[in-house]
Amino acid sequence: MKGGMNMNQTFKKVTPGHGKSWYIKWTASVIMIMGMVLTAVEINPLNLVFHLGGVTGWFIVGYMWHDRALMTVNAIAMFIFAVGILLNF
Repeated sequence: MKGGMNMNQTFKKVTPGHGKSWYIKWTASVIMIMGMVLTAVEINPLNLVFHLGGVTGWFIVGYMWHDRALMTVNAIAMFIFAVGILLNF
């Protein structure tokens, strides 16, 4: 098949396996999902605290992977959530 994808094509995983970053990224992801649930049920500002924890974890993963995009978006998110927390007190 020229120029398209073969339906039987498999993808090679490029992210690291079960090292430290694997545990951090999954823990951070679960924390962020918990923050989303807290947002959905309007539990403030605890939702912001969970989001801050999650994006901080993903910032650390970006640092470990030398991934500037992950570090940038999560550094900005850390700032936004920190401001939101401070404005609630």
